[in-house]
Amino acid sequence: MDGQDVLVDEEEALKRYLPGGFGKHALEANVAAQIQRTKRIESTSLLEQPDASAGHSGSNDEEDSDEDSDSEDEFPASHELILKTQERAVTTLTVDPSGSRLITGSTDCTIKLHDFASMTPNTLRAFKSVDPTASKTSASSETHPVYHVEFNPLSPSQVMVICATPRAKIFSRDGEQLVEFNKGDMYLRDMHNTKGHISEITTGCWHPTDKNLCITAGTDSTLRIWDVNMRRAQKDVIVHKSRVAGSAGRTRMTAVVWGSSVQGGPNMLIAAALDGSIVMWGGEGPYTRPAAEIRDAHKKDTWTSGIDISADGRTVVTRGGDDTIKLWDTRKFKQAVSIVEHESTSSQYTSSNIKFSPNSSSILTGSQSGNLHILNPATLKPELITSVTPGSPLITVLWHEKLNQIITGSANAETHVLYNPATSNRGAAMVMSKAPKRRHIDDDPTLTTDLSQGISGDSIINPNGLLGTDQESTSHAARHPNVGLTASGKSRDPRRPHIPMTTPFAKSQPDELHIKNNIPLSSMRDEDPREALLKYAEKAEKDPMFTNAWKHTQPKTIYAELSEDEDEEEGPLQKRAKRG
Repeated sequence: MDGQDVLVDEEEALKRYLPGGFGKHALEANVAAQIQRTKRIESTSLLEQPDASAGHSGSNDEEDSDEDSDSEDEFPASHELILKTQERAVTTLTVDPSGSRLITGSTDCTIKLHDFASMTPNTLRAFKSVDPTASKTSASSETHPVYHVEFNPLSPSQVMVICATPRAKIFSRDGEQLVEFNKGDMYLRDMHNTKGHISEITTGCWHPTDKNLCITAGTDSTLRIWDVNMRRAQKDVIVHKSRVAGSAGRTRMTAVVWGSSVQGGPNMLIAAALDGSIVMWGGEGPYTRPAAEIRDAHKKDTWTSGIDISADGRTVVTRGGDDTIKLWDTRKFKQAVSIVEHESTSSQYTSSNIKFSPNSSSILTGSQSGNLHILNPATLKPELITSVTPGSPLITVLWHEKLNQIITGSANAETHVLYNPATSNRGAAMVMSKAPKRRHIDDDPTLTTDLSQGISGDSIINPNGLLGTDQESTSHAARHPNVGLTASGKSRDPRRPHIPMTTPFAKSQPDELHIKNNIPLSSMRDEDPREALLKYAEKAEKDPMFTNAWKHTQPKTIYAELSEDEDEEEGPLQKRAKRG
C-alpha cells in the first residue's frame, strides 16, 4: 500500500507540473477566498444585552446565534472594501443611482472618481482626479477644500460640487465642468438683490422631483435655488433672518435638505442655521415666510452639520454641534420627539452628516471614535455599533439602495465600502468576485520610460542594455551620492578635488571653441572697449575718414586760448547770475 501511495503522489505531482491544455489560459479567481479575505475581524459588533440568567441551555445558544445571523443579514456590514485614494480626510461622497460610479471629496481640494466595473481586487484606485477650483486661465489659482458632492438623482449625468467658495459648480459624471453659478455683489446690503452668494457655500442638495433645480446654503444667511440652465442668477432667494441679539439679522446656514414623500405628498425644504434654529418651508414656495420654525432646536453657535428627511416625509433627524441627535415630527414641528447624546465632530469637520436608510428603517451616522452607529428611527437607540476606523473620526456615511452597501469616509483619508456577499449587489461584491488583474510589463516603472514630461536631452539611451538593470545605480557612489560630503557639498577627503554642481542649464551650453568659430563677433564679449578703440587711434590720425575736408583749410587744429582767471570764472561750478 505504501508503494501505491508513493506512485499516486508522483502522478499527482506530475499532473500539477504538466499543462492541462494548450493555448491562452484564462486567469481564474478563487472568489470564496477573495471574499473571505475582506471579512471584517470585528464583523458586526452587535450591542451586548445583559443575560437574564447565568445559565443557558443549548437551544438558547442556537436561538441567539440565529438572531445574530439575522441581524448580520439585515445590516450589510460583515465584509468591507477599503479605498485609499485621497490624501486627507474624506469629507463627502456620493454614488450614482445605478451604483456604478463613486465620487469622493476631501480636504486635499480634489474629488476622486471611481468606477466599480473597472476595479479589480489588486487595482483599487480612482480613474480620475479633479481639482474643482482649478482655473485654466491662471496656473497659480487657489484651491479650496470640498464640502459636498452629490449626484443628481433624476439625471445622473450631473454632479453638484460645493467647495469653500461662493460659487457652486455642476460637473459631468466624467469630471468635466458644465456649469459654474454666479457670485453676488458683496457691497449690496439686501441679499434679495444679489445674483449669487457673497460668501462661501456650506452645503447643497437637488430638488426631489425637478432635475433642473438645486439649492445651496451659504454663510451669508441665504438659501438660493438655482436652475442648471441659468447660471447667471439664481431662480429664487430665501433669506433667513436670525432673531439672536447682536446678530444684525444674519447667521450662517449649516445644513439643508429638500425632501418629498414617497406617497406623493407635498415637498418640504428644511434648513438648519448656526443660531440653533431649524426652519421649514413649502418645497414649491412661496418662500417669503417659513411654514414652521424652531428657534432653539440646538444650542446657539454650534454647527448643526447633518439633517435628513425620512422616505414618508413625516420625520426629520438632525445632528447638532451640541453633542445631540434629535428626531422631529413634521406634522408637529415644535418639540423634539426623541433626543440622544452623541459626540459631535462638526467643530472640526463641518460636513459630518446623518442619513436615513433607503427604506427609513434605520438611521446612520459616524462618531468621533471611528464607529458606525445604526440607530432605531423611533427611539434613536443604537441597533448596531461597529468599528470602521478606530481612532479616526467617521465623517460621512451613505447607504445605497440598489447596492445595499454602506459607504463611509473617515478622517484618515480612507473610504470603506461595507457589504454582505449574500445580500449586496454589484459594487464591492462585484469587485471581489473578479480575478486579479495580471500585471502587464508596461505597468512596471523599472522597465518603461515616463513620457509625460518628455525625453530629456541628457538621457543616455542604451538599446542593448539588459532589462531590469539600472545602469545609474550600479556603483555605490551613484546609489549614495551624499555619502562622504559635507553640508556644503564638498568632499571630506582633502585629496579629492571639489567638483561644482552642474545645473541642467549649464549642461546644455556649447563649448567656447564652438562659440568662437560659429558665432560672429563673439570674441568682442571678452575685450576691453578702451583698448579696442585705441587700436584705431594711429590709423585715424594718418588717414582720417570724417575730417578729410579740413586737411587743406585747417591743417592744424586751433583751440580757444583762455587765461587762468577766465578759466576759473567760467568753470563748470560757477553759477550764472540771474537777470532781473
